Amino acid sequence: MAERLGRELAARGLVILSGMARGIDSIGHFGALTMNGRAVGVLGTGIDICYPKENKKLYEKVLERGAILSEFPLGTHPAPENFPVRNRIVAGMPLAVVVVEGAQYSGSLITARLAMEYGREVCGVPGNVTQPVSFAPNQLIKQGAKLVTNGEDVIEELPTPIRAMLVQAEKPEEEQRNLLAAASLNSSEKKIFEMLSPDEPLPIDDIVERSGLNSSDVLATLFNLEMKGVVRQMPGKQFSKVLL
Repeated sequence: MAERLGRELAARGLVILSGMARGIDSIGHFGALTMNGRAVGVLGTGIDICYPKENKKLYEKVLERGAILSEFPLGTHPAPENFPVRNRIVAGMPLAVVVVEGAQYSGSLITARLAMEYGREVCGVPGNVTQPVSFAPNQLIKQGAKLVTNGEDVIEELPTPIRAMLVQAEKPEEEQRNLLAAASLNSSEKKIFEMLSPDEPLPIDDIVERSGLNSSDVLATLFNLEMKGVVRQMPGKQFSKVLL
């Protein structure tokens, strides 16, 4: 989900910001960068210290596509007290904060609470209630945070002027992005993808009839398209194209 949200939001022109931590932060940035999106990392160290070390390549990619920020002096090494301080910036800079995972006493809850104080939108990805890492997003949703399952859910919470700008920016680029998506599909995937519309979901029976494929092939193809993030299943076994 972190990668998917990073990918979908970056594709719409939004900058993905995180604390560059191991796990969710890194994966969200990875998703954004796969779409040649922009990213900002806020460190709990000096900007000359990459922490964790395995993020070195990601650090360099974020520098290419965005910025690395820190309020700590050069040479500052990671210390536990630095990260809650860093979270003030992570909470204050973005339009919205999305919590994908977090335990009961995690930094993600601190960041979300700060974001609420700053008047930012707070969103949560619901998780399995038996898993400790699902505590933070589930608790935030109970308290009124927006439940999100895809990038569009986040965009719906953004200020109206921002949403209007995204729609305007999307129109001239929509056809080009969909052509790029179609180029990566095999013949049956391309046939079904091209017959779908983002506005009018098509029932599975109509897809089978129009495509000329048997129902098992259509279901398998639609599943692959869903996994690639280019098709969405709607209630009643209807399918629509995802605007990339």
